Amino acid sequence: MEAIQPVAATDASAPSTRRKRVAVLFGGRSSEHAVSCATASSVLRAIDRDAYDVIPIGVTRTGRWVLAADDPERWAISAGVLPEVKDGDGPGVIAPVQTGDHALQVLEPGQVPRELGQVDVVFPLLHGPFGEDGTLQGLLELTDVRYVGAGVLASAASMDKAVMKVMLKGAGLPVGEYLVVRPGQWQRDPEAVRDDVEELGWPVFVKPARAGSSVGITKVDGPDELDAAMAEALRHDRKLVIEAAVVGREIECAVLQAADGSCATSLPGEIEFVGEHTFYDFEAKYLDDATKLSCPADLPDEVIARVRELSVRTFEAMNCEGLARVDFFVQADGSVVVNEINTMPGFTSSSMYPRMWAATGLAYPELIDRLIQTALGRPTGLR
Repeated sequence: MEAIQPVAATDASAPSTRRKRVAVLFGGRSSEHAVSCATASSVLRAIDRDAYDVIPIGVTRTGRWVLAADDPERWAISAGVLPEVKDGDGPGVIAPVQTGDHALQVLEPGQVPRELGQVDVVFPLLHGPFGEDGTLQGLLELTDVRYVGAGVLASAASMDKAVMKVMLKGAGLPVGEYLVVRPGQWQRDPEAVRDDVEELGWPVFVKPARAGSSVGITKVDGPDELDAAMAEALRHDRKLVIEAAVVGREIECAVLQAADGSCATSLPGEIEFVGEHTFYDFEAKYLDDATKLSCPADLPDEVIARVRELSVRTFEAMNCEGLARVDFFVQADGSVVVNEINTMPGFTSSSMYPRMWAATGLAYPELIDRLIQTALGRPTGLR
């Protein structure tokens, strides 16, 4: 296992006499809005308040930024009820609008903006499009603000499963069989799509190309189920990916990068299903007690080593930064197939990414600190 060493902040622009100010950004316009809120709930609960001045900023489903309640319970998934950032949750926030200006402005109704203060680093806990896909990262890059996680290219390419698979195959990584259904293709020529799916063989998984948290994904066991699955996926994205099923154990591995670019990997974890769920869909992840998460996974040493090696190679092939979770299938013969990479994985205290690091020896509060310190130590601009 790679050693987990502390990373010292090297940000000289912020005064040393105050705590570093962290803007925790969550919610957003994607279908993963509630998951992002739940992630923020856990981070707000665990972040070291003696080390950091925390500013929670919620993004509504319409894209409005509001100064949100610093209340972890408010943003948790409780009794199956999904949290949501709403317009009335706080005054509006104006993000930095020019390079070098790291100040947030609070806009009270009917009043001129008032300055909230300089932000040293943004912790963007947004999942899915309009947050995890390079759009937010581009805004932060334009204003020269440091932030946790991957940059514009890695965020955009990793969010788009079709682009991701092309990049991984180009880097020589093992990827399962798939096909891409581009915008309008299903409507123009559904029979051609059906023929292509038949060549993949049944079952297949129909997925929105640019969504996460298993939103819009359907397992399709035969041709009679394809139309409904396509309609469900198209509700979330005009571009789809259809994957041939890979028979194997679902294994995940966490990657954590230091400011010098070196990467450490966690012990791998395994997802096992209980009850009626046959794959890791949204309900299994967040609403039902439908999964057993085992970490470390019970795998031969050589397979563990292979998973960890491929995790770093995947991370580097996608040009990622900071953190990522890499998902695999381990087949009966011990071969390993890369399924996908997540640049801002689920980050609740019970999510796989923090749990894998806890099993590897890095507790949740220390993991949060490590990510923030790495972001503070990373230069802005081209890296």
